[in-house]
Amino acid sequence: MGSQKGESRICGSPGETVILLDTHALIWLHQGHRRARPLLEKRTRIFASPASLLELAVLVEVGRLRLRGRATIEDVFADERWLVDEPPAGAWFGEALRLAWTRDPYDRLLAAHALVRGWKLATADAIILEHLPAPRVFEL
Repeated sequence: MGSQKGESRICGSPGETVILLDTHALIWLHQGHRRARPLLEKRTRIFASPASLLELAVLVEVGRLRLRGRATIEDVFADERWLVDEPPAGAWFGEALRLAWTRDPYDRLLAAHALVRGWKLATADAIILEHLPAPRVFEL
């Protein structure tokens, strides 16, 4: 899997938006869903979170998600359209602890990931859109 680790902020070139994908945005983009088109229409640098890897695994295990064809979760994360980013765990989980507006652990981790990195979170989740500051979301 492509991965970016460490404490440095990973930034795109000037004028480029840096985006972290919410799990549903990752699925949509991977499967070519029309709801992901806005991500392809802008100059963006796109990242996925390890939290989405875990959420995808759980969704597949409980039968709430079927990946296309013979695709595996590893295939989704190996997609060259994005990189997997691993923020420093202390900062990431510390930020997640402060996000008491949701009881969904994946939403907490994904929102915290975007906040720690200073990126936009690509999402259609109404609760996240309501609570994250506008400069930190990319609404799908």
